[in-house]
Amino acid sequence: MQIGSWSFTNRVFVAPMAGVTDRPYRRLCKTLGAEYAVSEMAASNPQLWDTVKTARRLNHEGEPDPVAIQITGADPDMMAQAARYNIERGAQIIDINMGCPARKVCHVVSGSALLTDLSLVETILRSVVEACRPYGVPVTLKTRTGWDRNTITAPQVARLAEDLGIAALTIHGRTRNDFYKGTAEYDTIAQVKQNIAIPVIANGDIDSPEKAEFVLKYTGADAVMIGRAAQGRPWIFHQVHHYLTTGEHLPPPTFGQLRDVLVEHLVEHYSFYGEYTGVRTARKHIAWYLGRAPDAKQWLRSIHQIEDCQLQLRAIKHWLDEHDPDEPIEALAQPA
Repeated sequence: MQIGSWSFTNRVFVAPMAGVTDRPYRRLCKTLGAEYAVSEMAASNPQLWDTVKTARRLNHEGEPDPVAIQITGADPDMMAQAARYNIERGAQIIDINMGCPARKVCHVVSGSALLTDLSLVETILRSVVEACRPYGVPVTLKTRTGWDRNTITAPQVARLAEDLGIAALTIHGRTRNDFYKGTAEYDTIAQVKQNIAIPVIANGDIDSPEKAEFVLKYTGADAVMIGRAAQGRPWIFHQVHHYLTTGEHLPPPTFGQLRDVLVEHLVEHYSFYGEYTGVRTARKHIAWYLGRAPDAKQWLRSIHQIEDCQLQLRAIKHWLDEHDPDEPIEALAQPA
């Protein structure tokens, strides 16, 4: 598939997730089989660009191409300004967030709240595309099926997106009011794909190679985007891509391979965030990687009390070294 001048042969992408898809995580996922990853959403308000939080979200130093930055907001001029700001700092694809269901985002009519105002959607899309056009940078859009099950607006949004020059569209198969409850539906994604020519990327509840294959066939989508199922399982991208291209399953990782991945992830994570923030923000990743192990619950409780990066890393290495490095991590290979 094609996004602007960027060609992709691997149809398994990393979904942007607030507090998760930082630079270390994106780099790791790309190493482990994802060809494309989008950053955490960054505010379009210029007053927030100099904050530590936003600066980290916009940091893509050393990240493999293409660098895709997601922006969020409700003011068309600010969104255009944010697009230019990020392009001048290395962004090669600009992604617009119209899918985040968080209350604090929707409260300021951003994210999926925009799906209640198609006129504003049109203005924002036009403004951002026009801002990016002189740079030759493509604009993509991530959205949901609608505000609620009685207000499915994805087909109208998709038509606007195509008409206004959006290069690709990602749809999460839930409404804003669904949040992450229940199961994703793919009928709306299939309907959208039948009616527009630009690439469509399917998102929502894709947690295995078989599910990815099913969603691609059912919707006709050009690619799938995996989010929560990759938390603590970044090797899922390679597993899915391998299955889609060969029809065969890869064996689950071994404890030795898990050790290598987790240690690499944590070392870069600590370097990126620094001692104080790094040891704290690493806890959720450690829990995702190891929390499904039968004997991990009590051990993780003690890990979460550690406030030193090197002590945290040493404790994890010690726990992993108690397992046979050649033993498959069957207990950890499936989502909770």
